[in-house]
Amino acid sequence: MNILKNKKILLGITGGIAAYKCPELIRLLTQQGAIVRTVLTACAKNFVTIPTLQTLSNQPVYESVWDGMDSMAHIELSRWADIVLIAPTTANFIALLSHGFANDLLSTLCLATTSPIVIAPSMNQQMYLNNLTQSNLIKLKNNRFLIWGPGDGIQACGETGPGRMLEPEELLENIHQFFAPKIMQNKNIVITAGPTQEPLDPVRYLSNYSSGKMGYALAEAAFTAGANVTLISGPTDLTISNEIKKVEVLTAEEMHRAVFNHLDDCDIFISAAAVCDYKTDNVATSKIKKTDKTITITLTQNPDILKEAANYYPKIIRIGFAAETHNLLENAYKKLEDKNCHMIIANEVGKDKGFHSNDNQVSVITRNNNVHLKKAAKTEIAIQLIRLIHETFLREHSLAKC
Repeated sequence: MNILKNKKILLGITGGIAAYKCPELIRLLTQQGAIVRTVLTACAKNFVTIPTLQTLSNQPVYESVWDGMDSMAHIELSRWADIVLIAPTTANFIALLSHGFANDLLSTLCLATTSPIVIAPSMNQQMYLNNLTQSNLIKLKNNRFLIWGPGDGIQACGETGPGRMLEPEELLENIHQFFAPKIMQNKNIVITAGPTQEPLDPVRYLSNYSSGKMGYALAEAAFTAGANVTLISGPTDLTISNEIKKVEVLTAEEMHRAVFNHLDDCDIFISAAAVCDYKTDNVATSKIKKTDKTITITLTQNPDILKEAANYYPKIIRIGFAAETHNLLENAYKKLEDKNCHMIIANEVGKDKGFHSNDNQVSVITRNNNVHLKKAAKTEIAIQLIRLIHETFLREHSLAKC
């Protein structure tokens, strides 16, 4: 069955160079049986033409609030759509949406619709990284807008960085995932994310470079797939959907307690956090002063959360991560056995790899298989991982019944 057949997709196009990708996106969607209507902003018409969009979609293209029956196009379209996808979404339009402006057809119908709204950001990398843009994105996320992308790479301006609109094929995959059956419906999933911090004195701590982006992306993807998600997070600046339960922790011991407080009713445990392996038992009560050229700090091991989960909760599906600088697969297989996991998600870290990047590429290791997921936005990787984790869940439960 084609899950996009007769799905009504409203495509909003704003005035960015990535609008040139929209005709191909419309072609792909209509080939899948979707019904696509298009709304153009005034600036978008500088990049794509109405006859092209009409020909590919075989549907009307709208420009003004005065288009449509009874001059109420914004209401008509807002009620018609199963999903509103704005691609590309410029920095300007993100700012308009986040502040509730309604000064053209597209922004007006976004306020009027009760359908899910997805934005696919597209802009210069510095515009995307600007604190004002990031603040606006947080506002939209907190108001239940879905954000797909952006990708990372060479941009039309010649610069390289985050801000590329996802490719039409990637957007098509996300739309498939959005309309797909809720494969994790009623599953209880606990996910850890981010770094931990181990204090040395009142002003210093041991930690690592983890940003938490992969764990947060997994939490969102699991929630979209229908799961009841608990996210246990070390310190990050990231935000998460309000419907996801978030537990904030600082140290490895705090994360350990939080995890085991939530595993009794858990179906799947995903350990994506970069937990500090060591801590000091002798935290200084005052700032350590610079005196000698060298100092000695004695470290002891933190609890191994993933390994203990396997010992105490053997029926839970356990997913671990292996961030490695060398011998990726060898170390991943070793961790799979040592931690007694059902799956290890392995990725290389280092300069421009893994931590803080918006992209990732991983190898998914199980006892029976090794699947490589090519480089993509972490949000896209997360969707693919949730699908693989669901397959592992079904396989393990099928084996348990044999």
